[in-house]
Amino acid sequence: MHNLEFANPRYFFLLLLIPAAIGWYWYRLRHLQAKLQISTFQALSSIRPGWKVRFRHVIFGLRMTALTFIIVALARPQTSMSSQNISVEGIDIMLATDISGSMLAEDFKPNRLEAAKDVAIKFIKSRPNDRIGLVVFSGESFTQCPLTTDHAVLINLYDEIKSGMVDDGTALGDGLATAVNRLKESKAISKVIILLTDGINNMGAIDPVSAADIAALYGIRIYTIGVGTIGTAPYPFQTAFGIQYQNVEVQIDEALLQKISAMTNGKYFRAVNKQKLENIYKEIDKLEKSKIDVTEFKRKKEQFFPFLLIAMVLLGLEVLLRQTVFRTIP
Repeated sequence: MHNLEFANPRYFFLLLLIPAAIGWYWYRLRHLQAKLQISTFQALSSIRPGWKVRFRHVIFGLRMTALTFIIVALARPQTSMSSQNISVEGIDIMLATDISGSMLAEDFKPNRLEAAKDVAIKFIKSRPNDRIGLVVFSGESFTQCPLTTDHAVLINLYDEIKSGMVDDGTALGDGLATAVNRLKESKAISKVIILLTDGINNMGAIDPVSAADIAALYGIRIYTIGVGTIGTAPYPFQTAFGIQYQNVEVQIDEALLQKISAMTNGKYFRAVNKQKLENIYKEIDKLEKSKIDVTEFKRKKEQFFPFLLIAMVLLGLEVLLRQTVFRTIP
């Protein structure tokens, strides 16, 4: 019954019937009792009234309580919050995430891709008022989730991504262009792409710099994140003898990522471990705050039925007791 409202509060005036009914009951009870004139009560002093006499007013109490619940039901209780115009922090964000085979390297635990997913999901949960979408890329790119405020759906779709969903490779330009395409029609004050990758551009039909040019044209800011330790990282290889690990060189085109972010007034970050990646997302979270006006609406839900049900039960109990335990002979 949290945030309970009443659609017809005027029916509460009917509660004035309750004290009136009690007064009438008391008056009627006094005048209906039989009178007997005797010289003394001494012979009756040892007689105590039975439990039926003591509890005979329960019938009337049940009726008055049932009437109270009926009046409350007539007032139509509802759980509701009125709509209100508020100013909140919010922007449109596209997450462009690399899912190439190199993201399975285990310099992050359990690997780069899972660590990136975990941190990004925490970032999504921290921004409930933003529209956020997801683009994934390797040798090709596609939209895993368009811009949405339904973050539960977005998180489920993000959690489902894995390396090998499309041909392997790193098509940075294609991934960036797909994210730009999702944001170009946005009317938000601030439009942002967070591009996360651990490699160099080696596939795709679109040049990353050209995609960044288009992003700048539409007023989209790009934050780029290079994921991977300095030097080499352990990478799992499937062999005839099971999974074998081999240290492979970490290759990130930092110069390209820095250029892309600089062209759009964004910023480049390097994450060498999961903690650093978390700190990067926290910094982006602080950098991207824009005021937007939002009108909130809450649906109303009728709550009269429990009150009506209780009233019917009480009336039924009154009839049952009146016809059995407290039955009177005319």
